Amino acid sequence: MDSPDVIVIGGGTGGYSTALRAAALGLEVVLVERDKVGGTCLHRGCIPSKAMLHAAELVDGIAEARERWGVKATLDAVDWPALVATRDDIVARNHRGVQAHLAHAGVRVIAGSARLTGPRSVRVEGVRGEPGVHDIPRGHGEPGAHDNPRGHGEPGVHDNPRGHGESGAQDLSARRGLVLATGSRPRTLPGLEPDGRRVVTSDDALFAPGLPASVLVLGGGAIGVEYASFHRSLGAEVTLVEAADRIVPLEDAEVSRHLTRGLKKRGIDVRAGARLLDAEVLDDGVRARVRTARGETLTIAAERLLVAVGRTPVTDGLDVTAAGLATDERGFVVPADWDRLETAVPGVHVVGDLLPPPSLGLAHASFAEGLLVAETLAGVPSAPVDYAAVPRVTYSSPQTAAVGLSEAEARARGHEVVTNSMPLTAVAKGMVHGQGGMVKVVAEAGGGRVLGVHLVGPHVSEMIAESQLVVGWDAEPSDVARHVHPHPTLSEAVGEAFLTLAGRGLHQQ
Repeated sequence: MDSPDVIVIGGGTGGYSTALRAAALGLEVVLVERDKVGGTCLHRGCIPSKAMLHAAELVDGIAEARERWGVKATLDAVDWPALVATRDDIVARNHRGVQAHLAHAGVRVIAGSARLTGPRSVRVEGVRGEPGVHDIPRGHGEPGAHDNPRGHGEPGVHDNPRGHGESGAQDLSARRGLVLATGSRPRTLPGLEPDGRRVVTSDDALFAPGLPASVLVLGGGAIGVEYASFHRSLGAEVTLVEAADRIVPLEDAEVSRHLTRGLKKRGIDVRAGARLLDAEVLDDGVRARVRTARGETLTIAAERLLVAVGRTPVTDGLDVTAAGLATDERGFVVPADWDRLETAVPGVHVVGDLLPPPSLGLAHASFAEGLLVAETLAGVPSAPVDYAAVPRVTYSSPQTAAVGLSEAEARARGHEVVTNSMPLTAVAKGMVHGQGGMVKVVAEAGGGRVLGVHLVGPHVSEMIAESQLVVGWDAEPSDVARHVHPHPTLSEAVGEAFLTLAGRGLHQQ
């Protein structure tokens, strides 16, 4: 039996980051992936959706140029095939980059479906050959995103000849540890099976044919809001339905209010506190009945229905019971030791979307989890993941970004808090952008540490990293107030919010 030090099942962000770090620490690593390394984030989620959202931002910019700045620009049309080709090129280049990183690190990738046969043993079925990292056409000789040269004739990650098609099964046993990183899939609703055309999920919405003239989005979390924003930018009539009493319900209530205002200003029909009663798929679209927050029944017709009601862990065919494990009622594999992300079975660890809260189901959280588990298996000291200090971002227009506790969460945990909210339009650069938004800081009363920072507005996804350090290092408002923010910038509003809390307010009244 093949016995590497570490076996990682699943090649998404959590799995491949575990494999890369473990290999860098001198461990022999096998990574098993039944689809493509990079996982949902690279191929169906984070990367392709943000590429499309960037295109949508450019479309919005044309409208702003014409309507606000006197630039007589017009949009002739959106060339959907060209847009898709650019998106796919970005994904392909990143995919080749991940493959190259794994090959360069010495990680052995086996393409096939893994089934547990014991606490640290695995059978990989349907083992198949795949093209090498340099065997994929890349257009005009353009290198992949991370294609570091590896000498003459060095094999790619899948370049070992293994015949054509499937070649049976392969048994593996891990000497040090087994890492489960099999990810998640979109939740679906009974009676609304996705068909990739009229009813879609976040995994296939970007790959559905053409641009619909109207979209009904079920689910007002980050994913639903992003897709609602994208379709609206490209001209669709959009209705966003959320069962909770506000959209992005896991964020601060003030964030929800500002985001709702921004989406409605763009013409999106936001229906919070509303529930789907039923839906019928027609030849030319979908007709749904929704019970509104006021108890009224609303009939909505749309060309496409996008279901974005969350994600569920994937353990199909994994047979976790063979390793002495069990999933909870929601399908998660729960660690016995969160500081090591180790299960009750010694040497079996979990990363990524298989983890229940407080893990966040975010790609960048999975990177941190992968580093922690790899270092634990290598015997290297590693700090536990501080989930409160992991940023959360919604890439809609306007964007939201947050780190730490909301005001309600802080109070519920017994903190006596002070807050300060500052509109982005209170600084000159916020007026230039003209999209509204705000900065909100939640801190312990009496000059204590900062518990949370919440942003809404343009480009706030690029502004949250500073606040991650503020929250993660237990800084106080006075600590931040000592540092000077550049003028004129949007980040200036963050500095001003802390100045006011530190009793040194300048522009905020």
